[in-house]
Amino acid sequence: MSFAVFETEIARINDILCAVNLLTWDARTMMPPGSVDARGKQIATLVGLARDLATSDKLQRAIEDARLELSGINAANPRRLAVEQAAAAIDTLSRISASLVSAAAELKTVAQAAWSKARAINDFAGFVPLLERTMEIQREIAADIGYEEHPYDALVATYEPGMSWSRLRGFYGELRDGLLPLLARAKEAKVRSEILDRAYPVDRQRAFSSLISTRFGYDFNRGRLDDTVHPFEISFTRSDVRITGRFRETWLPGGLFAVWHEAGHGIYEQGISEAFSRSTFTTDFVNLYAVGGTSFGTHESQSRLWENRVGRSRRFWELNFADLQTTFPDQLFDVTAEDFWRAVNAARPGFIRVEADELTYDLHIMLRSEIEAGLMAGEIRVADLPEIWREKIKAYLGLDVPNDTLGVLQDVHWSSGMVGSFPTYTIGNVMSSQFFAAARKETSIERGLEAGDYLPLKTWLNDNIHQYGRSKSPSQLLVDATGQDLSVAAYIRDLARKVEDLTV
Repeated sequence: MSFAVFETEIARINDILCAVNLLTWDARTMMPPGSVDARGKQIATLVGLARDLATSDKLQRAIEDARLELSGINAANPRRLAVEQAAAAIDTLSRISASLVSAAAELKTVAQAAWSKARAINDFAGFVPLLERTMEIQREIAADIGYEEHPYDALVATYEPGMSWSRLRGFYGELRDGLLPLLARAKEAKVRSEILDRAYPVDRQRAFSSLISTRFGYDFNRGRLDDTVHPFEISFTRSDVRITGRFRETWLPGGLFAVWHEAGHGIYEQGISEAFSRSTFTTDFVNLYAVGGTSFGTHESQSRLWENRVGRSRRFWELNFADLQTTFPDQLFDVTAEDFWRAVNAARPGFIRVEADELTYDLHIMLRSEIEAGLMAGEIRVADLPEIWREKIKAYLGLDVPNDTLGVLQDVHWSSGMVGSFPTYTIGNVMSSQFFAAARKETSIERGLEAGDYLPLKTWLNDNIHQYGRSKSPSQLLVDATGQDLSVAAYIRDLARKVEDLTV
């Protein structure tokens, strides 16, 4: 019965964290602005309660008793794995002071609301005090967790186990060497980019993006699509997985691809084994977050796979452009599927990360990672961020940032305290190509992609990635599914092929 006690305690923690997710979803979609302070306290109370349960003597005894009960079972047995995985994560959580956990949780809601307001009116100065406090807390958390080389290591590893700033710098360097020549060549391609800036009614954008999300396999019976300032996906077990979008009438790809990105996250969470609901394998104890994805990078691999490997492919638009044209007959009457495919794949350096083309997207991530590492090391002051941001955008993309709304205020992550999560986007980009290449070795998947039947691909992802939840490490999952660990080769090959097609 010892393992049963352990399971019950873990389920209680997961239930509380799912409730936190629900409050967070509401805060970022439809909560009235006057509720910010109260909501921050509500979330802080629940997160604090989850931490208390996770670090309690009762759960520690349940872990020790379960270890004794399961001592004769193979170490790879899911029950033993659940116990040991929870024990290791809770040990890390225990090193972070309770007061710090609660302070971070309460600040998150207040800072997100302040960021949203500051972004809308281009007021970075008004956001500075909360951002300074956020960075102070993250430095304290890094110190509590501990690190050997760089304070950024402690934070990055909470989102992507095994990753460090030193390893990231080498990874980024290799990737940059492959990307820059492709970007220079892609800029020579002839495309009709102006067709994306026409007036596309938002309600029809939402309808079309939902239609394609369903074709990919996102289950609206267990999900929904809502509007927000910054798109996200969030789940309350696999039975309720919600996605959001942000639509602009005069920039069609921004709405469509953001929804398909979030649908990819949603398909992952909906595909977690039902047996893992309310368990160790759907609970991030360190970040106190109910989530089934094994790491943020693995999660991003799924969103970027559907968004880019499928949604930006030439065959996808050959098959689906007619439906888009029917949705927007006045806007697309003079456009072909080839025109549209070329337009949504054009190298178009811009200010906004979530709307960046594939060849510049990772450059956005690199500059954010450099800034985060500098902030954590105390080498960069929050007050200096706008100028540093402008300098890096100029260096990386050759652009002059006109205001902070299009610059340092564009992302929600820092207001959420998610320092160290940005690298996972690029890790996910790279992994997406590795997973996609492995999947396409099966003829049924290749035939499905050719015919517009995405079920074989979704099924492969369910079977090889999604179902395992957090029971496999990201590295183990990647190696088991593809035969190799993290490598930029497949990603660079995918981008090189696309650039070749665009420039012939």
